[in-house]
Amino acid sequence: MTGEKKKKIIKTIKIDADKCNGCRACEVICSAFHAAPKYSSNNPERSRIRVIRHPLKDIYVPVYAGEYAPAECMGRDKYVIDGKEYDECAFCRSSCPSRDIFKEPDSGLPLKCDMCEGEDEPLCVKWCINDALILEEREEDVEDVEEREELEIGLASLANKHGLQKILDTVARMSLAKKG
Repeated sequence: MTGEKKKKIIKTIKIDADKCNGCRACEVICSAFHAAPKYSSNNPERSRIRVIRHPLKDIYVPVYAGEYAPAECMGRDKYVIDGKEYDECAFCRSSCPSRDIFKEPDSGLPLKCDMCEGEDEPLCVKWCINDALILEEREEDVEDVEEREELEIGLASLANKHGLQKILDTVARMSLAKKG
């Protein structure tokens, strides 16, 4: 029954940007973990974490992928950190239509951090040599609501990019090819 309160463990990654040295080990291990098959390749474009960098000023800020945003946000604020100006988008965790970050490079599907599901802790946290990434867990009351499935989110993203008719035509062709 929906509307019931349940306890849920919420995992988040606390980021201490002052400790990050820009080594990008988090990007490498995340990319390798999410390769198909696991650990078969390394492409940082598939990583669910990115390090925003300004090496000359010694500024490194890890940002991990969050929810998919089907529309561009209205925020276009600028941040100045140690004299370097950054767009608000640089620190945004969403995959959205206005940028290519946190999108699967081949399909354009949005990427989201899954906390390395099946592992004790996210591998980016485990591999961070400076403890700039720290796993935090807390228990929260949440309502039992049905979430959109990954397949539905992926298909919606493809439909936004290529159009629904093109997807339907492709599925029809694929089903005919499978029969023959």
